[in-house]
Amino acid sequence: LKGVYTPYWTYDAVTDTPYVGQRGVDYTETETYRENGETKTRSVTRTAWYPASGQVHVDFDDVLILGSRSLPHDKADSLGPWRLDKLQAYRDDYVSGFTVEAYQVGLEPGFTEARGVMENEIRGAICSDIGGDHQRILQMSPRYSDIHFKHILLPIWISSYRYGDQVYRFLVNGQTGKVQGER
Repeated sequence: LKGVYTPYWTYDAVTDTPYVGQRGVDYTETETYRENGETKTRSVTRTAWYPASGQVHVDFDDVLILGSRSLPHDKADSLGPWRLDKLQAYRDDYVSGFTVEAYQVGLEPGFTEARGVMENEIRGAICSDIGGDHQRILQMSPRYSDIHFKHILLPIWISSYRYGDQVYRFLVNGQTGKVQGER
């Protein structure tokens, strides 16, 4: 196992998002049809659509974005949750004996990725606000304010092994021991 302090960004933001959409409300109708010469009935669920619009407010704290391109993104993302409340200020003795990876994802590209994460949660808030049985979001315009960031290093143990002709790689969360990888 090799210990690596891996770079991450965390982003905080306040969002207000006006939206336009539709609320779908299910209702049941009895339908008459013919089958093999017989008249039969069945219940059919249909959806009535109504216009919906409004604005949602969502605060974000510590949206975590990997600052490395050397780790498999899906595996690194699956190592969470991280205990970000346990972060300590940097000290040389904390990283002694570990490899410390430099950032390969810049601040602005990281925020672009964070906005994608935030917009998924904003969509969920809009759907809750619309209500009904189904929701359609036709337009949303997130506005971001009070944006803050931190660059942090998180401990990951990395290893790989060969089995047959294949190399398998795995990662271990250095805080919790959670393992992700291939076998």
